[in-house]
Amino acid sequence: MLIAKDEIFGPVQSILKFKDLEEVIRRANATSYGLAAGVYTRNIDTANTLMRALRVGTVWINCYDIFDAAIPFGGYKMSGQGRVRGIYSLRSYLQVKASVTALKNPAWL
Repeated sequence: MLIAKDEIFGPVQSILKFKDLEEVIRRANATSYGLAAGVYTRNIDTANTLMRALRVGTVWINCYDIFDAAIPFGGYKMSGQGRVRGIYSLRSYLQVKASVTALKNPAWL
């Protein structure tokens, strides 16, 4: 179904039946997008399994749409490039330079 594969911005929720977590993970990762996911469960092992397995930039567990300036935000796959907020967003403004200095005078100097 398109509603389960397209990235929809708005107050939309898809509720789909599943047999096991492997099916949930396979379906969730089968999309070209990966901005965020919400997991609602009473089982911390289930939450941790899904948090690690889902290819998305943010996983909210037992909540949704909660933000903090220190938490990086951005998606996987076709849902964004890079991260905003937090220390990860600073990488967009930095130039990396390597510098090597001999601590002893080489013989050829």
